[in-house]
Order: sequence, then structure tokens, then C-alpha cells
Amino acid sequence: MDSSTARSARSLPPRSRFSDSEKLEGTGSWEEIEWMKHEPLARTLSHGMSEFLLEAEEVIVEGYGVVLVNTDEAGTLLVTNYRLLFVSEKTRNMISLGTIPLTTVEKFNKIATKPSSASRQSDKSVSRRLLQVFGKDMRIIVFAFRAKTKQRRAVFDALLRWSRPLRLWDLYTFTCGASKYGGTNPKVRLLDEYFRLLGISSMYHASDDMIEEGSFTFSNGRWRISGVNSNYGLCATYPFALMFPKFFTDDEVCQASTFRSSRRLPVISWCHPATGAVLARSSQPLVGLVMNMRSNTDEKLVAALCSQLLDSQESQRKLYIVDARPRKNALANGAFGGGSESASNYLQSEVVFLGINNIHVMRDSMVRLREYLDAHGTTSSDGTSSFLRQGGWSWGGGNVSGMSASVSTLGDTGWLTHVHCVLAGSSWIAARIAKESASVLVHCTDGWDRTTQLVSLSSLLLDPYYRTFKGFQALVEKDWLAFGHPFSERMGLPTFSGNGDLPFEFIRQPSAGSIYSSPGRQQSASLTQPQVPSSSAAQTSSNYSPIFLQWIDCVAQLLRMYPFAFEFSSTFLVDLLDCMLSCRFGNFLCNSEQEREQSGVPESCGCLWVYLANLRASGGQIHLHYNLLYDPVKHEVPLLPPAAALSPTIWPQFHLRWACPEEVEVGDVGTKTISMENKLSDLQKAKDIAERKNKELLTSLDALTMELRNEKCLSNSAMNLATKATKESDAIKRAVQSLGCKIHFSSGGRTNVDIDSLPSASPGQLVSSPSKGEPPGIIQRNEKSNNLSVSLSVMPDDDVPKDTLSQLCESLCPFRSRDGYCRWPEAGCAQVSSQFVSITADYDALDRLSIDDSYF
Repeated sequence: MDSSTARSARSLPPRSRFSDSEKLEGTGSWEEIEWMKHEPLARTLSHGMSEFLLEAEEVIVEGYGVVLVNTDEAGTLLVTNYRLLFVSEKTRNMISLGTIPLTTVEKFNKIATKPSSASRQSDKSVSRRLLQVFGKDMRIIVFAFRAKTKQRRAVFDALLRWSRPLRLWDLYTFTCGASKYGGTNPKVRLLDEYFRLLGISSMYHASDDMIEEGSFTFSNGRWRISGVNSNYGLCATYPFALMFPKFFTDDEVCQASTFRSSRRLPVISWCHPATGAVLARSSQPLVGLVMNMRSNTDEKLVAALCSQLLDSQESQRKLYIVDARPRKNALANGAFGGGSESASNYLQSEVVFLGINNIHVMRDSMVRLREYLDAHGTTSSDGTSSFLRQGGWSWGGGNVSGMSASVSTLGDTGWLTHVHCVLAGSSWIAARIAKESASVLVHCTDGWDRTTQLVSLSSLLLDPYYRTFKGFQALVEKDWLAFGHPFSERMGLPTFSGNGDLPFEFIRQPSAGSIYSSPGRQQSASLTQPQVPSSSAAQTSSNYSPIFLQWIDCVAQLLRMYPFAFEFSSTFLVDLLDCMLSCRFGNFLCNSEQEREQSGVPESCGCLWVYLANLRASGGQIHLHYNLLYDPVKHEVPLLPPAAALSPTIWPQFHLRWACPEEVEVGDVGTKTISMENKLSDLQKAKDIAERKNKELLTSLDALTMELRNEKCLSNSAMNLATKATKESDAIKRAVQSLGCKIHFSSGGRTNVDIDSLPSASPGQLVSSPSKGEPPGIIQRNEKSNNLSVSLSVMPDDDVPKDTLSQLCESLCPFRSRDGYCRWPEAGCAQVSSQFVSITADYDALDRLSIDDSYF
């Protein structure tokens, strides 16, 4: 890309990137993209794509040489039965920005641009084939295709077919099945939460048998669980089990339901375990245009919600009836038979209007926010520099007026204002229950959008259990899923109508256009196939609205204000939203508990909560879903943020992750904390290994020291033995020398006594008997108990007497007396009846030797 082209690209105003004329006539200017530099990937790459596919995910269409305009990166674009998948040609890695689940796609357009007249003669004088994809997760993606390849048409048709399936079970989650993410019955989990609220969870545990038998209608002193809606005959959008005042009968419940829109009568959503205050929900009352219609049973039911105050002289607690709508909207609904309550008809009550706008206003606000982020992010969908980057990474080129314009654009989206309204309303409700012990009844028009936001967020503020993983799941399943938030309609998905058809038609509309819808759900068995022109496919339900996304945004704001109060992190909330929008699991399909049960969702689809739990288990306590700052002891009381603290900001982890990914990564304190925790964990592991090795070395050193000590003891013992042996040898030497013999000691393993043979042998002489291999005249005797070799040399006389033993003794032994008496009788020095004379050095006998007294 040359510098002049880049400068012209940067000069394009952000708001004029895709005008309506460009979309319809294809006359846009896209000179900044170098189309010819990206060569298409080889066909053989498709064989290596299986590593990117999930279980039961199948490739429908492949596009080669496709350019992701946001990042100017070439690669392969796959359309599967689950998502759009973009793989980089350079890195062979999946690109997250260009990979989006099909159900997360809000709409998509084909744009054909033509080159300007100045470039028609160049090599790039070919029309640009663009595909623009709008995501429900705040991203806008643009893919560029090579001309005359028909790849864009194939991808477009595949998106048209698979992103808007005609039947519920055409979704990927039914193809994949429950697999390894199968969960338990959601009805069982709902009953367990009811038991916890009633304080009887230690006595009863829900089960499938309990539900089938209908034996779950337990109660405490104030409230009871009713099975009046077990077959969904009372209210099709309410759960099978409901909580009412203990003494309000099921017959009265049926009568009261007729006075509320869609028969959504007041029911208990949460009750204070100590004060008895309740948080109840319902739909609008059918009071009519002049607000003169009344229902005695409805008034009785509402009054029963205000049980007697404990430790108070007042007979009844105060009741606040909170209407989430603006007052004028509530009055306008009177023309359709709806309206709001009159405080004079309900005992000790006060009616409060919160002024929260409807689903259509929220949808348009999110669309404007998405366009703002795309225009001012670092990865804009037009491939040009964003407004923030003009003038060297300064706001508006360093112009103060430019900064004001940028901030006012964010304010014009209205998103933060709407989030603030929900936060403020929920905080007000929680404060009334916590500080005044008052009961609160919340409703809007139908009681499944704004009512759900307020009731669930107030419960989150009041009950610390809901700020844990397990409690947050129970909260979402109770107030959002069981009480019938229409997820399929709000996400623009097919729903269940009993025969597999769509109960509503998809209406093509511009993303920021005005959309009108009836206040209730439209039930119809017909399906109108949209007649989509070749340049656009903006198929979106008229009831599509990011209500649940907005509520999660409110939870993220509370997490930012109270970082020690939540067990889960902002990353957990982002992953929860991604799973909800992707429809990979069946938890958020259909519009009610009844529809999910009839379509077999719990048995046929995987469970989102099991999947998230497995992710956490794989990473341990340092997984990104955990909030490392969580301190349950610090926030055991309700969270009651003051009005001044309710100042919502852009949620970086969700809103900016596609537009400004690097800035989000740098500014994400949670990610930094996790990274530091991982490093600390690695250092701890290294420390443990070093300590283990040090312990082993110390053990080896101790063993060597012990061996050395033993060797020293043995050496000392040997030295003692040697000293003793030396003394003993000296004693023997002196004793033998006293015989007139010559003595020689030598070391060895035997005790040898050698006597030289006489010069001439005669029958009367003692003759030695030499062993084999030894010279004659040497006599050896082995004594295993001795380690001393003794050699005795006897000097013979010239004339050897030929007498008997007495002559030999007289000549050799000085202890022999003249009268033939031996002065040392126990010496055993003379051997009779042998042919030799041998003296044995018996050391043990030396101590026992006794010399006759006559010797002295």
C-alpha cells in the first residue's frame, strides 16, 4: 500500500463508510486495500481444517484468498453448521475477530464497490466484492472476496440458510447433542433453590421422582410452594412450581391470574430469611383505559405479600409497587386494556415508576453503541484508521472540540444511561427491602424483560449467595429461564410451536431503523420467507433486543464497584454471554420452561453450566473465571451502592474486545492479576521442587555423616584392637624369648609357627612335614581365630641327643627342673607321640597360664 493511498484512506470520515447508496448501487471507494497482493490459499489447506472444528461441526462452504478487512489479513473463510471460521494464511491460526457463531450474527450485507476513474487503467481495476457481518456481540466484520470467483455468493447463501434456520432443531446444539456436557433436570435445580429460600434445604432435596409425584409442595411459617402450574395450565410462561403466601389457596391463585396480563399473577421471587420481606414479580394489571377495573383476589394476594412485621407494633409492613415503565407508557397501555395499579386499592402501598424504556429503545441504543465502537476502535470494519488514531493517537487530532464531539457521540448512544436506570432502580428496590423491611412488587408490561432485570439484579444485591458461581447459576435459571424471559425472540432465533414451525416471521429491517411491535408475544403458525435482495440480508426479528446482555452489563458494573464481593470475574460474564449468543448449548433456547420441556432441550442439548464448570476445573483456583480478590466475609451484608457511585462506564472486556483488543488486554486488571498469580504459582512450584531437592540432599548428607561416624567408630575399634594385639604380641614375644628362641611376627590371615628342621634327620630327631609347594623344614598351622603369624627359629646343637623326651625338654625348656619336674606344667609346650615339636600361640590361654611357685 503506497503512502498516498494510505493518506486518502485515513481522510475518509468514519460516519460515511457505508452509505445506503453504496450498499444498493455499489459505488463505494475502497482504494486502501491491496487486493492483488493476497494469493488464494491452496486447496490442500482444507484437509488441515479439521483441527479447528468442534464435535459434529461440518464445513458447508469454503472461501479461499478472502481478506479480513478489519485487520487487512488474508486467509480461508469457512461456513460451518455452527459458525463463520476464518483461518489466517500467514499464521495458519484461527482469527477470533473473523470467527463468529452463526446465531451471533444479527444481519449481513453484500456490498459491491467499483474503482474510481483514476484507477481503472491499473491492475487493480476490478470491482470489490465485500460481505459485511453485524454481530450481536458488538462487532462489525467485513470480508473481501476476489472478483469472478463466486465465493461471496456461496458464503452469502450459506449464511442465509444456516444463520436463520427454519426449525429449532436445525441448530448446531441439537446436532452436537448433550455429549459430555449433559446436565441435570433444571426443574430439580429450581426446587432446590425454593427449598433454600424457605430454609428447608437441610430437610428436603429435590429429585425427579418428587417432581413426577408432585410431592414438592412444602412450606414454612409464611410461604409455600404450589404445584398449581405443574402442567402449565395456569400460566404458560411461568415455571411448574410457584411460591405464594402460605394461606392463599390454589383456587384463589387461579382467580387472581385472570387480572394480570398473560396470566402472570404476583408470585414470590425472593424472601428475606430474617425479616420476612419479599421481592415479588408479575405483569401489568388489566385495569383498562380509565383504570377503574379491580380484582378482589388480586388485591388480597398483593396484601398477603406484606406479612406482619417482626418486633414491631405495626400490623402490616409497607408495600412498594414498582412499575419499571415510564408513567406515560403505563398510561398508554391502558388503551390496550393494561395500565398500572392505584395505590388507593392496595393496603399500605406506594406506586413508583422507574422510567426504563422498552426493548426497541434498548436495541437501537446497542446498535448506535456498536457503530460508535467500530468507528473509533483500532480495528474498524472499513480497514481505515479510526477517529482516535488521527493526528498521532490523540483525541480528534489533539483538538479539544474533537474530544467533545467524540464523547458526545458516546453519550448519544444512550447505552450508559439505560444501564444507569436499571442499576438505580435495582439499588432502590434492594434498599427498601434491606433498610425498611418492606415488600416490593415489580412489574412492567408483560413482566419478562424489565421486570426480570430489576428482580434478578435486586436479588444479587440483597443475597450474597447469588454472588457465587452456584448462586449465580440458580439466579439466572430461576428469574430468567424459569420465569419465561423470551430468549428466542430476544435473540432472533426460531422457537418451538408444537409442530416445529416458527411462530413468528423474520422481518428485514435496517439496524438503526424504527421498529414497532405489539406489547405481547405474537403467536402464529405461519412463516413468511423473506424476499431478500441480492445486496442485503438483514433478517432480524422485530422483538430482538439485548435485554439479557444489558443485565450482564449491569452485573459487570457492580463487579467493578465491589471487586471483593463476587466469586466470579468479568471474564466469566463474557464467556457466559458468548455461550448464550452462540446457542452451542440448549439452556437459553425457546421462550419458556414449557417450550424447552416440550422440545426436549434438556435431554437433547448440552448444558452451559457443566461446560463452564469443566473450564474452571481444568484451570484450578487460578482460572480466569475466578475473581482472585473475592472475600466472602467482607460482603456478607447486602450491597447498597449510593446514587453517586452508580456511574456506569464502558465495559472494556465486552464492549472493547473487538474494537480495541490491545487496550483491553493492557488495562484488564483481572487478567494481570491472573498472570501474576500464574507466575507466583510457577515460582511456588519451583520453590517446592528446590526444597524437595534440598531435603533429599540433607537426607543424603545425614546418611553419609552416619556412615562416616560408623567408619570412625570401626577405625577406633580397629585401632584399639591393634593396640591390644601389639601389647599381646609383646607379651608373647617376651615369653617366647625367655625360651631362648628367635621370634619373628608377620601380618596375615593365619597363625603360622615355623621351626627350622635339624641339619640331619635321624629316627630320634623331630622332623618337620612340609606342605605342598613349601620348602622342607617349614611347619605351618592354621588358626582361624588369630591374625598373627609367628615364626620360631631354634638353633640346634651340634650333637643331638638320641635320648628320649626328657633330654629334649632339658635342652629346649629352661623351666625343666633337675629332678624332672616341669615348672610350667600348663604350658603344653612339648608334644609327645609326634614327629615334631610345635609351640602354639594361644592368646586366650595366656591369661589362664599359671607358673608353679617353685619357678621362683
